[in-house]
Amino acid sequence: MSHADKIVSIDLAYFLMKKPISQPIAGLTEHSRRELVDAALEAAQNARAVFTRLYPEAARAAADHADAMRAANVQAASPIAGLPVSIKDLLDVAGEPTTAGSTVLAGAPPAKRDAPVVQRLRAAGAAIIGKTNMTEFAFSGIGLNPHFGTPANPCDSEVARIPGGSSAGAAVSVAAGICVAAIGSDTGGSIRIPAALCGLVGFKSTARRVPTAGAIPLSTTLDTICAMTRSVDDCILIDSLIADTPLAVPNLPLKGLRLALPTNLMQDDLEPHVAASFSAALSRLSAAGAVISEIALAPLDECSTLNKFPNVEAYAWHRTLLEHGEAQYDQRVSRRIKYGAAMRAAEYIDMQGKRAAWITRVEALLAPYDALIAPTVPIVAPPIALLDSSDDAFFSANAKLLRNTSTINFLDGCAISLPCHAPGSLPVGLMLAAPAMHDARLLAIAKAVEENLGIYD
Repeated sequence: MSHADKIVSIDLAYFLMKKPISQPIAGLTEHSRRELVDAALEAAQNARAVFTRLYPEAARAAADHADAMRAANVQAASPIAGLPVSIKDLLDVAGEPTTAGSTVLAGAPPAKRDAPVVQRLRAAGAAIIGKTNMTEFAFSGIGLNPHFGTPANPCDSEVARIPGGSSAGAAVSVAAGICVAAIGSDTGGSIRIPAALCGLVGFKSTARRVPTAGAIPLSTTLDTICAMTRSVDDCILIDSLIADTPLAVPNLPLKGLRLALPTNLMQDDLEPHVAASFSAALSRLSAAGAVISEIALAPLDECSTLNKFPNVEAYAWHRTLLEHGEAQYDQRVSRRIKYGAAMRAAEYIDMQGKRAAWITRVEALLAPYDALIAPTVPIVAPPIALLDSSDDAFFSANAKLLRNTSTINFLDGCAISLPCHAPGSLPVGLMLAAPAMHDARLLAIAKAVEENLGIYD
């Protein structure tokens, strides 16, 4: 078997099967972890604009260690031991500057230690193959990066479409079959948006459950470190590692689950393919016994007016850097950051109080239901060229992509995006969400929904 044939064999046996890594996979055992990592590194080197940095030596060492443990019949540290994983460019790795998809930080002092999330992945034996490209400083849901290029969404071989952002390279690293999981961040949807546009599962946990230390912030109030994978089981696994506290996820039947479908905001202006895919998913879930109730969630209409945390908190972090290096920023990013300069301290404190009252109102409205259900985003992935060339098209698409997902960050809630499109069509995401610290039950509901949507049929 040639090297090229071996890579194809690995792809068919593992990466393209879209099966949970937490369960045995037919064909995987015949390949060493080193073979898988070597194939992933080769693919990563050839993947345009997906990675900003690769770690071949460390990744191969993790794979070799996992193979040695398997040969000695010693239980692995975790199911991801020796398997290729990517991390977003905003996470600290000891000995190198953390650049967050920018060039302005290229000369920054190197990180003194790995971010806690990176430490936990290493302890689990993950083969971290590299850092992934992203929207500069995580400030858009699009995924364009003028410094390092924009990774194309693997869902369309004819039209170069956006991957979604800000965790753009993270999504492509999994959707293209390079990695089994990708660690990213979600401040207004930066995990769920690319998951929806690339046909993946993206889980935004309750923010406080995973440490954000060692990550360049966008909004210290809303930032969440979380993951994209190919299945809910895999999200549960990765969450248990990066949160360092495994959740007790119960087995729940779909029948009888009460799902609240907002009639306002979240279903507005859906593109036809999104509307049809989401409607078909609702029909399938209803037929399986889920009780889907349309409800008016009036507070959702207030969210965009109330939520200015990303602008204000980003400006607080960037203001000195902007004074000396604004010319090196993506101008679409710097423009949005500078909006935060206008808010006074008293207004910021008022915003915190208004958010707390808003959360109380929304939680009361959702209390009779097991979860909220909605389209993750209202559109399919637009072409890169269209958004690259037009500020109007860029900001219009960005607002649409962030509209539904950002409400859950403002709620301090947890949410997950699942693919719900027909095979062979452009990806569409279905979002389930719940208030803070309802993560275990939400994941249980997601497993039941995933099974009944037939994602792996």
